[in-house]
Amino acid sequence: MTMTTTTERQVMERILVRLERCVGCRSCELACRVAHSYSGSLVEAVGERPAPSRRIYVEPAEGSPSPFLCRHCEDAPCVRSCPTQALVHDEETGLVVYDPERCIGCHGCLMACPFGMIQPNRREGFIAKCDRCRDRDRPACVEACPTHALVLEGDFLKRRRRNAVERLSRAAGWALGESPGLGVS
Repeated sequence: MTMTTTTERQVMERILVRLERCVGCRSCELACRVAHSYSGSLVEAVGERPAPSRRIYVEPAEGSPSPFLCRHCEDAPCVRSCPTQALVHDEETGLVVYDPERCIGCHGCLMACPFGMIQPNRREGFIAKCDRCRDRDRPACVEACPTHALVLEGDFLKRRRRNAVERLSRAAGWALGESPGLGVS
């Protein structure tokens, strides 16, 4: 028996939602529909019947647009409610994965999801839920967001660290009597 270390696992990064940046353009919804269309093309996806389903929803919350998507919970109520194991928690990726071949259409998962992120869908089985675009390098919604309201956790943390180092470097330079206008290389 071999043990899998965290570095060997293909854990999918979480998508962080930065509410203060969302302008409600719905680019994420459109990109999601196109990514889950048969054609993979915006022009052709518009004419597909039934229309491709979205797995992210931009809804108003206290007067501001807010993107909502599956959180792929570790202790997912949707997984616990599924009598056929059509929804399972994939330990390798950390995702809640849907197998339409096992689904019987009871919609117990729809009722169990506390966030309402599983929707009925007759196109690809009985439900539609975020699959984190497993066949892509980056989720379509993250790629499409023009304001970076949707970001991958790793990218966000790297940017935060880089900004903190830059602020500390500037502060250290100022403390040494350097001109704030010159900046630090």
